[in-house]
Amino acid sequence: EKRMSPLVADVVALLVVVATFTFIIRGAEVRLALLAGGAVLAALSLNPAAWFDAFARAMTQAGLITVILPAIGFTAVIKLAGCDQELVRLVVRPLLRLRGLIIPVSMLATVVLSTAITSAAGVTAAVGVVLIPAMIALGVHPAMAAAAVFAGTWGGSFSPGSPHAALISKISGVPVIEVIVGHLPGSVPAALTVATVLYLIAKLRREDAGWTPERAGAKPEIAPTLAVGEDQRVNLAKAAMPILPLALLLLTVPQFGLTSAWLPKGLSVLQAMVIGTVLTALVGRLKPSEVSKKFFEGMGESYGSVMGIIIAAGVFVGGLSAIGAIDSLIKLLSEVQGAAPVAAMFGTFGIAVLSGSGDAAALAFNEAVLPHAADLGMDQTDLGSIAWIGGGLGRSMSPVAAACAIAAGYAGVSVFDVAKRNAVPMLAGAVVAVVILGFLI
Repeated sequence: EKRMSPLVADVVALLVVVATFTFIIRGAEVRLALLAGGAVLAALSLNPAAWFDAFARAMTQAGLITVILPAIGFTAVIKLAGCDQELVRLVVRPLLRLRGLIIPVSMLATVVLSTAITSAAGVTAAVGVVLIPAMIALGVHPAMAAAAVFAGTWGGSFSPGSPHAALISKISGVPVIEVIVGHLPGSVPAALTVATVLYLIAKLRREDAGWTPERAGAKPEIAPTLAVGEDQRVNLAKAAMPILPLALLLLTVPQFGLTSAWLPKGLSVLQAMVIGTVLTALVGRLKPSEVSKKFFEGMGESYGSVMGIIIAAGVFVGGLSAIGAIDSLIKLLSEVQGAAPVAAMFGTFGIAVLSGSGDAAALAFNEAVLPHAADLGMDQTDLGSIAWIGGGLGRSMSPVAAACAIAAGYAGVSVFDVAKRNAVPMLAGAVVAVVILGFLI
């Protein structure tokens, strides 16, 4: 058998990568595009078995399954009990008293809520239905109101239930919660930067006050109102449930020493999610049979959707590895000082903007590059987090993201009007995060 030369193989791999992500950007089903791209690469490498081997490996990654599946199962029970809505009401109501800072505070509030409601579209639907009309009623330009909520949807980068946290944890051998704590020195300043720049843009464009939907030429789906159910009491116990697993994970981190006497290794994500599910069932007074059914339904759906993308990304990377492109990429990144963090951030950022999803690019990058981070002079968790954050920030300014469509619909404006207002804030946040995580720590 005659194999192609390394140079030809690299060119072919590049063309297949470009074609694969072009199909994704044009709306192809993400898993299908990645699986097909991996199949083409494996076939061209004259090693079609590599496709099946990568598929088999990706299907049974225990370190991912035991994190992602119970997290989504817990989320399903949270929705069943209505706890997510209670949390939204608890957080949103005080914001309306902060009229002068409503734009940046709404963005940061959405970031916080995204740690509990990890779907960008889901958190936009839950938070936007209240905050966007309220901001419009306060005189904020409708497009800016939508942009503020959409800008906060990358807060999933702080969630222990994210597939990215699980993948980084599996490759690096670092607990999920330590992955998240590790990127806080970069991600928190990035979030504050996004909020600040968005606020300054609103001020410069004079879109923070004095607008009506008619003046802005908008037709909101929901009538602007300041009523946030102030006559209804928030169920604090229910509101606490969505963030309970994250709180448990943080409180039991071994480095903090708070529970080292009886939990020397801290709680795992699986343990925290199961505890959270049981307590949610008690607080919500749910029937045990309903909880069990909903929890396992959520786990099953997450394997098909979230794990499905991880499996497809693993197969795609397996194809790249079979044709030799991974070795070439690692060699290239190692020869260019500082290339790895910049490639991780802005490669995933750019693809996320174009495709409306940060998952495919970030997961594929981390599958391929993260095991070799030491050769590139990078810590695995830092490099993985940079790609994770880059994908989230890029998606939060993508006009083709589902979350953008939801926010724009609530505000009655074009998705491009929303996306363009987030471009500079997201780029500024990306620069801050990559500088801190890639070069300063």
